[in-house]
Amino acid sequence: MQFTSSSHIDSWERFYRANFVNSLTGFKSVNLIGTVNQQGITNLGVFSSVVHIGSNPPLVGYINRPQTDALHTLVNIKSNGYYTINHIQASFLDKAHQTSAKYPAHISEFEAVGLTPEFAEGVAVPFVKESSVKYLLALEDIIPIPANGTSLVIGRIQQVFLKEGIVSNDGYIKLDNAASVCSNGLDGYYTTSLIQRFEYAKHDAVTARLKEF
Repeated sequence: MQFTSSSHIDSWERFYRANFVNSLTGFKSVNLIGTVNQQGITNLGVFSSVVHIGSNPPLVGYINRPQTDALHTLVNIKSNGYYTINHIQASFLDKAHQTSAKYPAHISEFEAVGLTPEFAEGVAVPFVKESSVKYLLALEDIIPIPANGTSLVIGRIQQVFLKEGIVSNDGYIKLDNAASVCSNGLDGYYTTSLIQRFEYAKHDAVTARLKEF
């Protein structure tokens, strides 16, 4: 097998190192986070660090890069306390990836890339109309990570909008039926398909496969 040490990683060119480490962690969910600034200009950015924090209460987190590298998303969230997370489908993948460009604050990424902002009743922050899975969050906590200047941003789910027919009887969301994509590294995207679901694992029994899902 190929062997690489931390000293080798530290010596690599910046973008090579970023590609390698980002790919090493494996496939990740990839989402568009929608916000709005105090001037009413909508903002949209692509993030591959969204994670489940807990279900009771329903909390979702994401890693916000150092403020110098992610200029607008966290500022907007701090200013009004709300944001949306929107799954990406292959049908608008090119547009979604383009939101990773550093647009100035007076330009809406929605307009720049050709995606449609959608507002639910009483909600001031934009969803992505084209997305099949999207949800609104209220800011719960921001936890600084001193090691690299990033922050773990935690939000509480307020509203969820889903494509019809993708939720199983037990609450499982069939994301392959929603055509949600995942990512690897900084610029690689993949489609998904379900292999198998299993029953709840117990130490004193062989875990059975679910027959219907």
